[in-house]
Amino acid sequence: MKPVAPAVMLTGAVLTGMFVTGCAHGTPAAKPSAVPSQVANAAETAPSGCPTGTSLPLPKEFPATLPVPERVTVTSVEHRSGNRLVVNTVVHGGFRAALSFMQQRLPKAGYTPAEGEVETYDAESNFSTATVAGRWTLRAVPGCPDGVYLTYLTSPKS
Repeated sequence: MKPVAPAVMLTGAVLTGMFVTGCAHGTPAAKPSAVPSQVANAAETAPSGCPTGTSLPLPKEFPATLPVPERVTVTSVEHRSGNRLVVNTVVHGGFRAALSFMQQRLPKAGYTPAEGEVETYDAESNFSTATVAGRWTLRAVPGCPDGVYLTYLTSPKS
């Protein structure tokens, strides 16, 4: 992966992927743990790769001020050890629109981006506020022309 230009890092970057493998510098890591996690799944996938079905609601532990795109389907919610929360979604509207949303709306909502990068159809960034640390990822959904996987990993700061 190529490093992101400073201007991109200042505005934030979109993290792609259904699975977050870890974070640096005190941000929560989404590594498997010895403590079983609680997972809820919803949407099914059509043969085209696009999600179908009903969206799960965002859990009460999801930060209320953390921006979420309007056309989103919450596909799974996972509660992990250490009060970490993983919310997997599919955003409808295309990769560039989702990336722009994340880069612009999170800083406006008070979330400071850090250590992000953007590639053609893959992006990621850590973010934080005084009370929340996290990471988001974006990745184009294969076989679904306007679908983008958006994953949020959040945890409260102590």
